[in-house]
Amino acid sequence: MLEMIKEEWEEDRFLNLQSPIDSQQFRVEGQQAIRLLLHTGDVLEIRSVDSEQAAEIIVLDMEGKSAPQLLDSRAPVTADNIQQQLQEKGTAAKALAKQFENWQIQAEDYQTVLRVEGDESSSFVAYADLTVVIVAAGPSMSIEEHTPPTELQVMVKYAEPVAEVLPEPLAEVKKEIRIPRASARTYEVKKGEWIQIIDVSGKQCSDFIVFDKQALEQGKEVGLDATATRTVMGLSNPVPGLHSRFLGPDMMSMVEVVQDTVGRHDSFLFACTAKYYEDSGYFGHISCTENFNNVLKPYSIEPRAGWPAINLFFNTGIEPCGTVFMDEPWSRPGDYVLMRADKDLICASSACPDDIDPANGWVPTDIHVRIYGAEHHFPRSIAHRITAEEHPRMTKTSGFHNRTSALTKKFIEYAGYWVATEYEGWGANAEYLACRERVAVLDLTPLRKIDITGPDAVAFLQYVLTQNVRRMAVGEIAHSAICLETGGMIDDGTIFRMADQVFRWFCGDSYTMVWMAEKAEEKGFKVSIRNATEQIHNLAVQGPNSRELLSQIIWTSESQTSVEKLKWFHFTIGRLGGPDGVPVMVSRTGYTGELGYEVWCHPDAAETLWDAVWQAGQPFNIAPMGFDALDMLRVEAGLSMAEYEFGPDVTPFEAGTGFSVPLSTKEEDFVGREALARENPESRHKLVGLILDGGESAAHGDLVYQGRFPVGIVTSAILSPLLGKQIAMIRVAPEFAKQDTRLEVGKLDGIQKRLGGVVVKLPFYDPKRARLLS
Repeated sequence: MLEMIKEEWEEDRFLNLQSPIDSQQFRVEGQQAIRLLLHTGDVLEIRSVDSEQAAEIIVLDMEGKSAPQLLDSRAPVTADNIQQQLQEKGTAAKALAKQFENWQIQAEDYQTVLRVEGDESSSFVAYADLTVVIVAAGPSMSIEEHTPPTELQVMVKYAEPVAEVLPEPLAEVKKEIRIPRASARTYEVKKGEWIQIIDVSGKQCSDFIVFDKQALEQGKEVGLDATATRTVMGLSNPVPGLHSRFLGPDMMSMVEVVQDTVGRHDSFLFACTAKYYEDSGYFGHISCTENFNNVLKPYSIEPRAGWPAINLFFNTGIEPCGTVFMDEPWSRPGDYVLMRADKDLICASSACPDDIDPANGWVPTDIHVRIYGAEHHFPRSIAHRITAEEHPRMTKTSGFHNRTSALTKKFIEYAGYWVATEYEGWGANAEYLACRERVAVLDLTPLRKIDITGPDAVAFLQYVLTQNVRRMAVGEIAHSAICLETGGMIDDGTIFRMADQVFRWFCGDSYTMVWMAEKAEEKGFKVSIRNATEQIHNLAVQGPNSRELLSQIIWTSESQTSVEKLKWFHFTIGRLGGPDGVPVMVSRTGYTGELGYEVWCHPDAAETLWDAVWQAGQPFNIAPMGFDALDMLRVEAGLSMAEYEFGPDVTPFEAGTGFSVPLSTKEEDFVGREALARENPESRHKLVGLILDGGESAAHGDLVYQGRFPVGIVTSAILSPLLGKQIAMIRVAPEFAKQDTRLEVGKLDGIQKRLGGVVVKLPFYDPKRARLLS
């Protein structure tokens, strides 16, 4: 009777508190498709992000037959873009064809479609229950073209608001478990099976515990171990990639995180306990621990006063003083974590009942679990969002990934892509030496590529970039910053002048394109801004032998500059292996301080390019290079990096890239010019080098001292193979930036331990850039 009263009380408390979901946003990436179910009266809105990508919409009735009239009365048109894409032989064509096959869409279903042109923002109302397939189709773009298929934004406004969002299954579902709010459920999974835990309404914590099934059958309770997990993984919360495992007390993996659309959780705090509610004055409040004790009884698992758990979607953090705090979860409706069982497991999941603090956004809701068979494969990925309200973007692999992953398993997520940190059989030092002494090859695909064209392209770029674009010649490259009105840096990158009013901007931050589009609209510039990142992947080929290597495999026509004659910060268009080879763009650029190049191609040609570079590089003892070696090279070369040397509170002059702000020769106004012009050169902080005395290392964020008080900060630090010493790039007050000044890096609390060093000019390596310009 007491349990019934509790359940009724909890149900009454939570009833009607949850805010209904009246709309949902989706994204269709270039050359991809999404499938949505609409109900009568639902409103579908579609727009092109860059106002140039057409949408083609396949409409199917509930029997799976083509029925465009159920969504719009206008006459359907030929699906030109879909058919063009499917007629190609590349990866995008195969992927779209596979989607259609999985969705049982026949060729006759996409002969005619509804079409939304890129410069339209169309709204449709469903006349009946139906399925729509929205496709951002288009042919693949060659390297010398500027027509990339780009993404669409889709919004569904529900006629009847819904209480939850269940994402489309990742594959055929083996079992589904619904965990009603304020309850817990157990379920069994076999080794190799996949567990998807879904927050259906958003901001709902789900505690997760597992037990080794075989051990339980032998009378032993073997569950997750917080100490083993955190010690071995080196993280407070495992994430997809290298640090993805939750371990048992034997330090063997029990479950692995494979996909995560949230990225903000906690691990091994208690699932909420009766004591927590009683101490807060809520006597008799149901808890996750009590719910776990009840559902684990059939397995003869002893009850506990508190269950250590993986607290999925639980947003906690630790203040510098050590205080643990919580806030509303980051999870949105439909967000999930996907894990793979490394043993036969007994699992227990809860839908937390906590409604007295922000842990569940104040309103507890349901959790949904899907189990997939071991025969499926799901790629590792972590979600990120460019803007707060958009659909999550999952980590991608570049066109070179099949080649790089054959040489190493050490990958990290960087700017939305998996990149190698170092290669097995080489290691960071050997890769570094290959670049300094011979030649090395690096996958740099995460760079963002933005095509900017149109009659106002020059005027627009003069406004948004610090660099004087008007002075550039066709075929020339320039480094530039992009600044806020305050002078702080949003991003930096390189601008390629492809033609008089045609440019390609390479940078690190996806938000740069959003910001550029806002400025173009705000000022009324007639310019096209298109994201070509998915159509252009690139290798950096760096080192003293890079010119000789590439000269053997890159063919250029008489109208283009050969690799041998290509000047620093210039580019050329050529083909791989001869006049009939795949198109490539070669730029004499890099991030290493060495003679070097970058080679740009369509991802379908990526493996062909890698193989050609790798084979031609064998006589030079070529090495693959990961990001650990790259960091060593760029610090020695004194090259700035986002979130290290610069950010929105650091100006180009303070970041060591003041050369990209020609205030004296650029007459036009640009964003941030007034603030930068106001800066007093004598008082601004400066980026300089610091050579440390001993073998102990400094780290990004360490404070730099002279005497008791800090005078600057360490932005980057490495052990330099060149100098055989610990070195750091530091940003310090001008009074302490002079060469040979003695400074100290503060460790521990900054006072108890100091690492002495001497200030030097940047760069540490090749100060006259003789090797770079050779």
